[in-house]
Amino acid sequence: MEVVLAVLGIAIVLFAVVTLAKSVRIVPQQRMDVVERLGKYSRTLSPGLNLLVPFIDSVRTKVDMREQVVSFPPQPVITSDNLVVSIDTVLYFKVVDSVRATYEISNFLQAIEQLTVTTLRNVIGSLDLERALTSRDQINKHLSSVLDETTGRWGIKVTRVEIKAIEPPPSIRDSMEKQMRAERERRATILNAEGHKQAAILTAEGEKQAAVLRADGDRQSRILQAEGQAKAIRTVFDAIHQANPSQKVLAYQYLQSLPQIANGTANKVWILPTELTRALEGLGGALGGLANMAGDVPRDGGLDPEAIEREARAVAAEAAAEARKLDDEVEAALPAPEAIPPTAALGGADYDGAAHIEKR
Repeated sequence: MEVVLAVLGIAIVLFAVVTLAKSVRIVPQQRMDVVERLGKYSRTLSPGLNLLVPFIDSVRTKVDMREQVVSFPPQPVITSDNLVVSIDTVLYFKVVDSVRATYEISNFLQAIEQLTVTTLRNVIGSLDLERALTSRDQINKHLSSVLDETTGRWGIKVTRVEIKAIEPPPSIRDSMEKQMRAERERRATILNAEGHKQAAILTAEGEKQAAVLRADGDRQSRILQAEGQAKAIRTVFDAIHQANPSQKVLAYQYLQSLPQIANGTANKVWILPTELTRALEGLGGALGGLANMAGDVPRDGGLDPEAIEREARAVAAEAAAEARKLDDEVEAALPAPEAIPPTAALGGADYDGAAHIEKR
C-alpha cells in the first residue's frame, strides 16, 4: 500500500511539472510563436513570458522574424541566343506576418526558391549572353519586383535579390577571352598609332615654327645690316659734302683708290665715276696753270723744267695736306670706323654715271 501511494505521489508531481511546463512559454526576441487551441488558430505569442492552457493550447510554428539570407544552387538557364549559362542567386527576405507565412503556404522557402528560378529563366531567356552579362542591375530589379509582388500574400517581404555569378560554357569563355584579347590589342594599336601621329604633328609644328623664326631673324638681321650700311654711307656722304673738298683733293683720292679698284686677277672691267674725268681735268688745269705761272721764263728759251717740277711738288703737297685734313674731319664725323666702298664715299649724290674702262 505504501508503495502504491509513493508511486501515485510521484505521478502527481510529474503531472504537475509537465502541466506547469506546458502552461508557461518564454518567447525570445524577434520570434513569433503561432498557438492553436484544439487544432484551430488561437493567437500569436509575442516575445517574453506567455501562459498557455495546458493540454489544450499548443505551439504550431516558431517563426523567425529576422531578415534571412538564402543562397540557391546554380541553375542552368538558356539565353535568347541558345546558350546555356549557370546562374547563382542570393535572396534576402523577412517574414512580416507569421500567421500568413504559416497557413498560406506549406513551405515558403521552397516556394521562394522555385519562384526565383522560374522568374530568372523568363528574364534571362529574353536576353542574349552579352546583355545578360552586362545587365545584372536590371535583372536584380526585375526579380525583386516579381518576387515581392508574389510573396506579399504569403506574409513575406523580399528585400533584395542578387546574382552572384553568371558562368557561360567553357568554349564560350575561351571565345570571349580571345575576343577580349583581340579587342585590347586593337585598342593598344590604335593608341600607339595616335601617339605616333600626335608626335609627328608636334614635331612638324615645331620645325615649322623654328623655320619661321629663323627666316624672320635672318630678315631682321639683313634689314638691320642694310639700315646700318645706309646710315654709314649717309654719314660719310654728309661729312664729305660738309667738308666741301676741292678738285685737287678729289683727284688725289681717286688716284689712291685706283690700285684697290684694279686689285684682283678676275677684274676684267673697271667702273670709274665720270667725276674722275672732271677731277683729272681739274688736276690738269692745275698743272696747266703751272705753265701759265712760268711767264717769267723767256719764250724763246721755253719752260724751265726745274721750276715746273717744284710747282708740281708744291701742288701735290697741298693736295695731300687737304686730303689728310678731310680724312680727319670724316673720321671725327663718323660714330665708328667702317669700311666704305670708295665709289660710294666719293660719288655721293653727285654720282650720275660711270665710265667703263676695260682692263687690258
